[in-house]
Parts: sequence; structure tokens; C-alpha cells
Amino acid sequence: MTNDKGQLTIRDRSFCWGERTYLMGVLNVTPDSFSDGGEFNTPEAALAQAQRLVEAGVDILDIGGQSTRPGAEEVSDTVELERVLPVIKAVRSSLSVPISVDTTRASVAKAGVAVGADIVNDISGGTFDPDMFPVVAQLGVPIILMHIRGTPQTMQKLTDYHDLIGEIYEFLEGQIQVAINAGIVRSRLIIDPGIGFAKTAEQNIQLLQQLAAFRSLGVPILVGVSRKRFIGHILNQPDPKQRIWGTAAACCAAIVAGSDILRVHDVSAMYDVCRVADAIWR
Repeated sequence: MTNDKGQLTIRDRSFCWGERTYLMGVLNVTPDSFSDGGEFNTPEAALAQAQRLVEAGVDILDIGGQSTRPGAEEVSDTVELERVLPVIKAVRSSLSVPISVDTTRASVAKAGVAVGADIVNDISGGTFDPDMFPVVAQLGVPIILMHIRGTPQTMQKLTDYHDLIGEIYEFLEGQIQVAINAGIVRSRLIIDPGIGFAKTAEQNIQLLQQLAAFRSLGVPILVGVSRKRFIGHILNQPDPKQRIWGTAAACCAAIVAGSDILRVHDVSAMYDVCRVADAIWR
């Protein structure tokens, strides 16, 4: 795979796109996330988990205080800040790993970066908060733009596409341009096609099959398949924590298609998957 997207340096880490697959470890500090809600929602528990993820080989820690599972209730910005800021502070005081703050709010992004976050991960692709792009441009940090329709409360009713890949591509292409117009440097943009967000199980599979189409946007691609419902659908496995092997297969598909970052829960297992898949396909 050619490296046409350059590289990005965050803290002391260089991300050389196309050379290997990078792992973003999920650290949900929420009581209601779909597979690990309530497990790490104190700074002490979150820091211990962050240390385990770093030891397992994670490249980025993604810290979020608002569950985005289908049907999740939105929390106030005050609650979101109360959840994420102590955890970002605790992790940053102990670990040098790059941290992304998983939020759709500019206020949370700004506060998160102020206490040690390095990246903003916005599941709305910058569409929920009109201040997001100007604030991120001012902060000078990378931002991940994900495709979604509606909100986590409504998205699973909004799965009617005329052209699934074309419409997602058009959305991401448009948001890249809006971000650049707001002053965000192109090399700081990362896209995520939003597997599991306003997509049926069949559409998620189609998206993985045609993921390579998004490479022509010329920015790094992040893919989040970890433990998701479509894998449970294929395996007839209702327990998200029992979907590791299915996640591994989906991660391999994403690597073959040229994704750059995988957002995962099971870092240790997916680290091995990535190293072998990279050796074969990169």
C-alpha cells in the first residue's frame, strides 16, 4: 500500500500512514456504553485500564463520556465534562500515550485538550456543534470526522440509502472541505465511515467490502468494528464481549481495504491480529 497521506506527529509519536495499522483503545467513562458501561467510570479504574491498554500495545486512547450506542440518552455538557476531564487528567499525569477525546461538543473538546487530550474524535463529523471546527482549528489538533445520520437516539431509523457508499463518501468529502474552510489543516483530518451508525447489519458488511473507495479522499481512515451488533448478528452472539473472534475477522477486512487506525476494545488480541495482517498485506 502506498503512503500518500504523509504522517502525523502527536507528542513523541509519529503516525506514518500506510506503513502499519494503528490501534485506538476504547476507554468509555460512561455508565451505559453498549459493552463496557460502568466498568471504568472512576478515574482510578480508568487509569488502571489505560495502563493495561498501553501495555497491550495501544497507539491512542479514546476517552468518551457520552454513550453513542443506539438509543443512548444524551447527557448534559456538565455531566460529560465531569466524566471525562478527571480521567484525561489522571491518564495524562501517568502516561505519554496520545489521547483522543470522544465528543461532539466544542466546549468538551476545548476543555479536554486543555487538560491533556491531543485529538478530537467527533462521531457527528462536525455537524452537531457549529463551534466544533472553529475551536479545533484554534486548538491546532487533529480531528476524526465520522459519518452518521440523525443522533444515537434516532440513527437506526435512518438507514434508507439510494447509494450507501456514494452518500457516505459525499458526506465525508463535504465535511473535509468545511473543516479546511474553517482553518483546520488537511494533514490533521482523519475520516471514519461510521460502521454501526445509521446502518443495518447488511450495510455494515457492504461498507467493509467497499471500504477501499474512501482511500481516494486522501486522508487517513479510522474504522470501528469492535464488538458491534452486526458481528453479533452474524454469529448469533448477544454478548458483545464474546465477539472478539468476529471482531478480528472484521479488523482483517478493514486492514486489507487500507484502513489506518482501528478503534478496538480488546487491544491485546487485536495487536496480534494487526501485526500478522500487516505482515501479509502491507
